[in-house]
This record gives sequence, structure tokens and C-alpha cells, in this order.
Amino acid sequence: MMRIPFELAETLAVAVDEGTLDAAARRLHVTPSAVSQRIKSLEEQLGRLLLVRSKPVRATEAGTAVIRLARQLALLEHDALAELGADADETVLTSVPLAVNADSLATWFLEPLARLAVRHPVVFDLHRDDQDFTAGLLESGTVMGAVTSRAAPVAGCRSSVLGAMRYEAVATPSYVERWLDGDRRAALGQAPLVDFDRRDDLQNEWLTSQGVDPALPPRHYVPASSDFASAVRLGLGWAMLPRFQSHDALESGELVLLGGPPSDVVLHWQQWNLRSPLLDAIADEIVAEGRRVLAPVAESVHLR
Repeated sequence: MMRIPFELAETLAVAVDEGTLDAAARRLHVTPSAVSQRIKSLEEQLGRLLLVRSKPVRATEAGTAVIRLARQLALLEHDALAELGADADETVLTSVPLAVNADSLATWFLEPLARLAVRHPVVFDLHRDDQDFTAGLLESGTVMGAVTSRAAPVAGCRSSVLGAMRYEAVATPSYVERWLDGDRRAALGQAPLVDFDRRDDLQNEWLTSQGVDPALPPRHYVPASSDFASAVRLGLGWAMLPRFQSHDALESGELVLLGGPPSDVVLHWQQWNLRSPLLDAIADEIVAEGRRVLAPVAESVHLR
């Protein structure tokens, strides 16, 4: 019967995480040749190519399945050791990969992780991506849990609603005076705005609601959440900011609302549907924090 040795599966996962065989060897405290031989041995046992030796290395579809297994086994090993009462000095910190959108990471997501790190022997490997794409990291087995705009559960995962992050169009008073005086619709077609990246549709949706062709305005691209908000506060352009980032500046008059409809992005927490005390503790903390700080929406939990 075909078997997958844990040590070999773990080596494959570390190689993909680190990006090179040399880096994987340093993390595993073996030679690069040993890493290569372990992966080759696993490929021979399974009769499938598992790793594309590019720069960085990447898993094949078969390799992705093995990596998902390696992460699940590492999680179950952690839970078993905890149940056996392993001494803190003997417990290896478990790495938990999670995916999160930039605005959540910059505002509310780190606090529940800090509380978890106090109570559990865990470190977090965070992958930042747009909320429309984080679910893909779950599908590939790259992460164990994700903040995502996708409500329907990824196969093999469960989904819980967190709440809605409300975005509003804002700018500085001096920017409004310079660029948006007079005919607002015509001015918006010429006034520079700030986009997070080329997948950021929030500004385009707001422009459409104002009857403005989104292809018209010039754009700054600032692909970091805190720097994005700073760019707006410095007057580079207008943008849709979450209330987390704009509240104080609006209260002080540093920023002003441009009007028009807000945009509510409903966020969900999805994680592997694997009964694990550690994974359940992570979910409980993140879901509780999300529901505390985000705008409420109709509660729903899905399983597949």
C-alpha cells in the first residue's frame, strides 16, 4: 500500500515555504543535498512529480496535496503533544499559515493573534492578499485559515461570517479645493485617485455610482494599507478608506467625506474543517474579534 512518510512530506512543505532547497536545508538543519534526496525519494515512492525546481521552487498539483497533508499532520501532532502534557521547554512552536487582506491586517487582525500567542506555543505565517483572492490560498493548501470575501466554503473548509468593513470616499480639504471645485462629476474624471493595486475595484465602483467613467482619472498605486491611508492624508488623491483608518482624521477635519454611497465588504473566516483544539482556538479568537469590531451582518455558518 502506498504511504507518505511524514518527514518527507514535511521537507517538501518547508522547501515550498522557503522558496529554495538551500533555505529549506538551513531551516531543517540538514544539507541541501539531503533536502533534494528526500523530495526525490518521495516523488519516486508516489510516482509523481511534486516540485518544480524553479526560482522560487513551487509545488505541482500533486505536491500541493502532499503539502496540505504535511500541514494537517503537523497540526495534529501539536494537539497530541498538548493533550499528553508536553513540557513547555520541550514543545516546538507550531507554525500556522493564515491568509488575510491588507486592511484587516493593518487594523484589527493582529490583536487576536497576539492573545493566542500568549496562550499557545504557536507562530503565525501570514500571507497578505486581496480578500477576493485569499480563499485561493486555502484551496491550494498554502494556509490553514483565511479572512476572505467568499461566503461559500472552500472544499474541505468551514466558513463563518465576521462582519462588514465599511469603506467611504474621503480626501483632504485642500485636495477637494484644488481638484473637486465646481462640477463634481467632470472634476472626478480628471482628479487623481489612490488605488491599492490594479485589482482594487473599490474606487472604480464608487466612480461608477457617481456617473463617472472609471477609466478616466489618473491613479497613484500604493500597495501597502497604512501607506495607502497616508497617501490620502497627504493629499495625493482621494480613495475609499475603512472607518478604522479614517475616523480620527474625519473627526479632526484632516479628511472630509466626498459623499456618495459607502461600500460594505462582508468578510468571512474560512478554515480547514479539521477538528483541532489549536485551530478551533484560533477560529474562536478571530471570529470573536471580527464580530466585535466589524459592522454586523446576518449570521451564517456553512460546512462542506
